Amino acid sequence: MVNATKQQLVKNIAADVEKFPVIGIVNLENLPAAQLQKMRKELNAKGVKVVMSRARLLLRVLQSSKKQNIQKLEQNLGGMPALLLAKDNPFSLYALLQKSKSEAPAKPGQVSPRDIVVKAGPTSFAPGPIISELAAVGIKTKVETGKLAVIADTVVVKEGAVISQKVAETLRRLDIKPMEIGLNVVAVWENGFVFLARDLHIDEKEFAAKLTTAAQWAMNLAVESGYVSADTIEVLLQKAFREGKAVSLESSFITPDTLGEILAKSEREALALQQETNL
Repeated sequence: MVNATKQQLVKNIAADVEKFPVIGIVNLENLPAAQLQKMRKELNAKGVKVVMSRARLLLRVLQSSKKQNIQKLEQNLGGMPALLLAKDNPFSLYALLQKSKSEAPAKPGQVSPRDIVVKAGPTSFAPGPIISELAAVGIKTKVETGKLAVIADTVVVKEGAVISQKVAETLRRLDIKPMEIGLNVVAVWENGFVFLARDLHIDEKEFAAKLTTAAQWAMNLAVESGYVSADTIEVLLQKAFREGKAVSLESSFITPDTLGEILAKSEREALALQQETNL
């Protein structure tokens, strides 16, 4: 039977959950206590509340909530879960937490958060036993200017796979730090929708480049189709002027804008005729 203290704790957390429009689940596994306290303080200053409790009690909170579909978060209460209560949108929340993370070397037994890739290129190792060590984890090498070089990009651990002792040691020797220390977002609820971490990951540079490309394509389409708007009117007028002038020149239709070029064209043609006829 749940004691009164735990019942009150569940009520308090549930009350907080109802106040915030965005509810997230994070996994605190492998997060040092000192860094956790620092991050809690920083997040709290930005209006994000981190609520830690036993998974069983957090499950009761979600089950008692009146928020639409928030119960779908229950399946994400693995590891050492905690709740994130925020007022910002899920994407901004995810980006905030990602920026606060720091790189860390891989440890045996950890689950890889993504494909771990060893990039092709030179290393600092001279030929020796290291060749067989790298080959043991699937990394092919060759000798270039007295040093080993990785022949091709190699995935040494797939996303979701457990990192072995041998792979962890190899990555450490290559100075590759594939892990991140910080609050790991598992899922975020907003307005009845549950976003998984992979749904929230956006490469800001790539996204900005795509927006720029889309804007360019839209502008080109609007101009080619003659669609008039505040953004296209100047370009359309310039295009119409150039095309109109070209027609005038081809047909020798004299206007103040074409007179000079038509006379110059006539002179060139007259000179060419004179040369041809030896007049």
